[in-house]
Amino acid sequence: MKQVLAERTLVKILVIDDHESVLSGTIETLRKQYPEADIFTAQTADGVVNLVSKAQPDLVVMDLSIPEKQDGIPRPETGLQLLRNLMQNYPTLNIVVQTAHVRTLVRIRPKIDAHNGGFTVADKSLSSQQMLTRVEWALQGLTHTKDIKGMQRGLEVKPEWLKVLTFAFDEGLTDKAIAERMCVGERMVRHYWSKLQDALDVYPEGGKNPRIQTEMRAREEGLID
Repeated sequence: MKQVLAERTLVKILVIDDHESVLSGTIETLRKQYPEADIFTAQTADGVVNLVSKAQPDLVVMDLSIPEKQDGIPRPETGLQLLRNLMQNYPTLNIVVQTAHVRTLVRIRPKIDAHNGGFTVADKSLSSQQMLTRVEWALQGLTHTKDIKGMQRGLEVKPEWLKVLTFAFDEGLTDKAIAERMCVGERMVRHYWSKLQDALDVYPEGGKNPRIQTEMRAREEGLID
């Protein structure tokens, strides 16, 4: 799928978005550029990997905040997990992430860096022409991630650190409870906090709570919603 497709008009495109208006608008925009394209859609993450296997699209254009199943709650993490699965199962698949949650992509930076297909990001605030440019780049097998805050400066965050953030700020767990959930000691959890704060440039300052500062910086970098 990584072959140059920019000059082909007969392409197969899968568009994933749970909002009917956005879905229709994206399809209309793509039709103007690729009038002969075979465009099909999905509104949930459920079944997409199998759909890609059967349809073999040249390109996937997807939102991140989507529900797992019909009538489910749209969450950026659902889209991130779908992305992980797609890149793992189809390492040369061309992908455009069209989303208002661009910064959350920093959570899967290593997978994006290792992906062999085209991978571009189109914030939903971009114009139609800018979005189509991202599509062209992806179809040519190019990578464009400059819109992802934290990606270019090399922010490296380990999976266990992300778990600590999620447990602490999404579920409100104490360090003791986090240690139990992660099956590690409290000392190890404190070690994770130290590493996180170092990665986020959070250091002790008079009168400031480092945990609050860590939460603020983590949200700014898209590590938690």
